[in-house]
Amino acid sequence: MSALPDLPYDVSYDVMQKAANIRLALFDVDGVLTDGKLHYSEDGEQIKVFHALDGHGLKMLQSAGIEVGVISARKSKALQKRLNDLGIKHCHLGVNDKHAVFQTLLDELKLTGEQCSFTGDDVIDLPVMHYCGLKFSVENGHFIVKDIADWIAPLTGGHGAVRAICDVLLYSQDSYPLGINSSQ
Repeated sequence: MSALPDLPYDVSYDVMQKAANIRLALFDVDGVLTDGKLHYSEDGEQIKVFHALDGHGLKMLQSAGIEVGVISARKSKALQKRLNDLGIKHCHLGVNDKHAVFQTLLDELKLTGEQCSFTGDDVIDLPVMHYCGLKFSVENGHFIVKDIADWIAPLTGGHGAVRAICDVLLYSQDSYPLGINSSQ
């Protein structure tokens, strides 16, 4: 097997050290897993667009033993379908109090806040981010969220930002699958 190339992003030693301890990676949806635009059909059904690279990154995290979860204030059939397709167990949709859900997840999984990361893009994400060991945001995130983030993905939500975050987590834990001679 060949060695992995260096990450193409500037990631500090401190962020890589924090990332090495993450056991639960949590994500917001609108503006993180999507571009943040809200599309509605004539019937009022929400339509969401997701990036395949992000989805594969989330599956790689799960394969590496990192729990993956979503905490979102919105809920939609399209989102639930995508999360089901990705095998994400910790789906909390239509949530107004993200911090309460976060605390419940910590208790259920017997984890500390230091073992969790959260990727957010807007101020509703701050109550969770403040208690996480590693705070991520995306290039299109609100300036207040980006200000407290440990690392900002150099891509926008819905356009590969989540994959970049997954890459950082996997590299930091020496768990990046090369896909060569793999049974996946």
